[in-house]
Amino acid sequence: MTRLFLDTNIVVDLLDRREPFCHDAVRLFSMAYNKQVQLVVSPMTFSTASFLLRKHGSESVRKLLSNFRQLARVSTTDERTVDDSLVSQFQDFEDAMQYYTALRADAEVIITRNGKDFTASRIPVMTAGEYLSTLENK
Repeated sequence: MTRLFLDTNIVVDLLDRREPFCHDAVRLFSMAYNKQVQLVVSPMTFSTASFLLRKHGSESVRKLLSNFRQLARVSTTDERTVDDSLVSQFQDFEDAMQYYTALRADAEVIITRNGKDFTASRIPVMTAGEYLSTLENK
């Protein structure tokens, strides 16, 4: 089973129903529900998503995140992740943290809408749509 690391923007696309991006996110989450892929996120994704979704109210946000948690594994972020991020080639520290968390999780693909933020990645980086297209072409 392919292990996909989801950048926070993909999770928020789904939970906030951001058009037009939510449709591909729904397909990824459906694949996880059907045990076709394994979704992995960093712990930071939960805190960032809760902040971005706060307009829905804290109880609603916790329910959204709890439902999401049923479909995704949470990777470990530790001192090594921080240390590697601090000396990395990434321009943005948060992107570096996401990347090194994905690396520690043995992710096979990073799914994001901001591929340009991951140019230093040794892991393939795709949008949700690009990843889904690769499956259709097989």
